Amino acid sequence: MAEKVQKVGVKRESGYLYFIDKQGDVSRALMARGGKKGGKPSKVTKIGVRKEKGFLYFIDKQGDISRSVMSRGGKKQAKKAVKKIDKEADKKVVKKTAKEAGKKGKKK
Repeated sequence: MAEKVQKVGVKRESGYLYFIDKQGDVSRALMARGGKKGGKPSKVTKIGVRKEKGFLYFIDKQGDISRSVMSRGGKKQAKKAVKKIDKEADKKVVKKTAKEAGKKGKKK
């Protein structure tokens, strides 16, 4: 869920990428298209928004500065589940090979 931080009303031009720079101002850069390199960023408006940790700041459809909470660690849980399944499969393989080794020894 996004919340508005400040109303700016930036009018966008096509071919430019609009973003909030490190100083908290609205900047834009020419997007790279068809082998052409992108341009250097230029300031559109000076605002000086203070960014809080854990939030993603962006320019919304109305041209205002908004923010939303960053989602973190969603994929780590999925990896843990896969690793757990792999470990169980490895244990089964080890048990089978140990039993086979024991049977080979008894035959002699």
